[in-house]
Amino acid sequence: MLDSMDIRCENSIEISQQNSCSSQHGYDSGEEAHSLHDGSEDNQYKAREDRAFESAMTMEDIFKTSRNTVRFPFNDSSEENNNFPKEEHKIFLVVKAGIDGESIGNCPFSQRLFMILWLKGVVFNVTTVDLKRKPADLHNLAPGTHPPFLTFNGEVKTDVNKIEEFLEETLSPPKYPKLAAKHRESNTAGIDIFSKFSAFIKNTKQQDNNSLERGLTKALKKLDDYLRNPLPEEIDTSNTEEERVSKRKFLDGEELTLADCNLLPKLHVAKIVTKKYRNYEFPAEMTRLWQYLNNAYARDEFINTCAADKEIEIAYAEVTKK
Repeated sequence: MLDSMDIRCENSIEISQQNSCSSQHGYDSGEEAHSLHDGSEDNQYKAREDRAFESAMTMEDIFKTSRNTVRFPFNDSSEENNNFPKEEHKIFLVVKAGIDGESIGNCPFSQRLFMILWLKGVVFNVTTVDLKRKPADLHNLAPGTHPPFLTFNGEVKTDVNKIEEFLEETLSPPKYPKLAAKHRESNTAGIDIFSKFSAFIKNTKQQDNNSLERGLTKALKKLDDYLRNPLPEEIDTSNTEEERVSKRKFLDGEELTLADCNLLPKLHVAKIVTKKYRNYEFPAEMTRLWQYLNNAYARDEFINTCAADKEIEIAYAEVTKK
């Protein structure tokens, strides 16, 4: 976690409480709230970014001087460190702060973008914002929206799916790695887990708990099966007796992809919250699911972009009381 790496910020840049990321967890589809636009909303989205562009360069200066902003990758400030990447683009990712107003807060959408930028290997800055208050500067930068959002060379981007597409297209090979999954099925693996989790955790009728728990378990089993079944390139057609169980680390192979950046933050939240408030643990017999999670926990790109477990638990405390 960021706060365990001695990079917690000492002052907070603050923004409105009204649209906190924690309020988005109840979406019952596989799509994030940031991507739900019809035609009129697309026009509003474009107008918002046009207005925000006028103040973006000023905000860039604010981000640079804020003690709530951390640059990645970390520079040891050594003159001998010639391998440290140069800053080619001015990239600032604005994410929700935790309850202390400083550390990384619970928001799987923020972590998704955080992971993508880290995996791209580009130099970027992360600013945490306290959602309890509303500074005029940040409100003017992205009017009508809330973290996460991104400024890229002074251009403001506020839609998570569009940011992902933009980064994949702009930060492309040969200089930056391609993160898109090779297999289409990897993009939809586990797609219904978060909606099943949301229904289970928000349920207020005791008599429905068992059926909702079974629904979540079934969704987890589908993911376990996908991870268990080998990808086409893993199959040795000459060995008909071989038990065909995949040994890959992640959804689409040995490396993290955009599909993992989308699924893993949600999967982790579901694991933490269901154990805390529903005494439910992911079934031990789903060994490939657990291997997948443990592989993620071994990667800096995941564990250092993730909110602390306590942060996640607190975010859901009120939801589970209803």
